[in-house]
Amino acid sequence: MTRHGKNCTAGAVYTYHEKKKDTASSGYGTQSVRLGKDAIKDFDCCCLSLQPCRDPVVTKDGYLYEKEAILQYILHQKTEIAKKMKAYEKQKKALKSEGQLESKSEERKRAEKFKQRENNIVSKPINPFTSESQKGSSSASGSDTGASSSSSALPSFWIPSLTPEAKPTLLKKPSKTVLCPMSGCPLKMSDLISVRFTPLDPSLDRVALLTRQDRYVCAVTKDTLGNSVPCAVLRPSGAVVTMECVEKLIQKDMIDPVTGDELKEKDIIPLQRGGTGFAGSGVDLKAKEARPVIRLIRN
Repeated sequence: MTRHGKNCTAGAVYTYHEKKKDTASSGYGTQSVRLGKDAIKDFDCCCLSLQPCRDPVVTKDGYLYEKEAILQYILHQKTEIAKKMKAYEKQKKALKSEGQLESKSEERKRAEKFKQRENNIVSKPINPFTSESQKGSSSASGSDTGASSSSSALPSFWIPSLTPEAKPTLLKKPSKTVLCPMSGCPLKMSDLISVRFTPLDPSLDRVALLTRQDRYVCAVTKDTLGNSVPCAVLRPSGAVVTMECVEKLIQKDMIDPVTGDELKEKDIIPLQRGGTGFAGSGVDLKAKEARPVIRLIRN
């Protein structure tokens, strides 16, 4: 606990600052921290590599990716799905063969029971030269062999997969659809839309452009783009414009100002952005860590 009367004369109030300090040092209670600029992705960076995009593409949900990175991700997911499907088909064949063996064993048991019933109808002559001791010894030897066979079939209790309670894990049929790593929605290569950013200074090369804080501007109004400025991508041209430009200019006649094509509502894709250090960005920038909570039990 902190010193309750450090800067005052032993006040009776447990202040909020003291409570937060004790919570942080005790290891209990949920901790929430506001993210800084280093933990926020820029609006023109890839959601996978977190680096400025060379050949940017955007999904229908407005998430920006580097074309090479997202294509590698889609191919990797397809290979993983193919591996899981192959394992599932192998398991399916194994279960089918086990079912066939069980059905055959049941038929064999039925045939043996039928033979025993047929043999019991015919009376067998009793051999007077066999004694009860020999019968007992034969039954004992049979029990010994049964015990040895049962002992050999006992599972290993020190291996989790061989315990009596252990059951083989059954694989579920994998889904063949590739999901977006950010939104979790189905993603196809045909859904990717090429994006064209308008540089602030066309005379600068890529290296010089990336060293600047303000790199790109709106294709129509020439306003500087950033995380604090809501942006949108026009599907026909791939141009990036501000949402203010969309609301005041483009939505009036619904024509792409770059190519002159007609626009629909689905052709205007709001670009997902990271955020700023200010609360007015409208983006939740808090990171929370759930920790154990002290529970007081009163008698």
